[in-house]
Amino acid sequence: MTTVAIDRGVPGPVRVKICGLRTATDVAAAVEAGARYLGFVFFPKSPRHLEIAAARDLAIEVPPGVAKVALTVNASDAELAAICDSVPLDMLQLHGSESPERVVEIRRRFGLPVMKAVGVAEAADLPKIAEYEAVADQILLDAKAPKGAVLPGGNGLAFDWRLIAGRSWEKPWMLAGGLTPANVGEAIRLTGARQVDVSSGVESAPGVKDPDRIRAFLAATKG
Repeated sequence: MTTVAIDRGVPGPVRVKICGLRTATDVAAAVEAGARYLGFVFFPKSPRHLEIAAARDLAIEVPPGVAKVALTVNASDAELAAICDSVPLDMLQLHGSESPERVVEIRRRFGLPVMKAVGVAEAADLPKIAEYEAVADQILLDAKAPKGAVLPGGNGLAFDWRLIAGRSWEKPWMLAGGLTPANVGEAIRLTGARQVDVSSGVESAPGVKDPDRIRAFLAATKG
């Protein structure tokens, strides 16, 4: 298992997670561009969903030092066990409505660091961050999905970054939601994020990663 290098506010390069990778070409492009996290989606409703065998084939080729993250949505213990037993992972990303108690249970049962996604649309959503920060290893701040949306993330939507400007948390956190090569630099400047996550923002079509956009995104995080 890779030791996950996490940012604790120390100045340095912004760490990038490319999520929703589906092919060996995707993985190679992300690694070559300098991504520090690779996300594999296990959610059948998503155009980025992977079967477990396919994810395993991709994950075993990831070089040391790049963290392999499984994104799940309200997954059962049986579903998580099937993923963890087959895919060499470094972290679980919980992107559903999992409670703080469920986060604790998953960390204990599966022995992997957990990143919990928290949807943000307005100031009233911010107190939830502290609730999950108390139990998760990292927090992912994402745009809250619109009411009735099929996907909890990966919708290409951003939230008002001014809501978290000047804020900091004890645990490492990652900014997500509507990030693209064109706006990620501004997002970093406004929020002070040292970690960012992108999926649809580096695609040519839903679920189809674009190597040129991946390279452009990584370049844009460097200022």
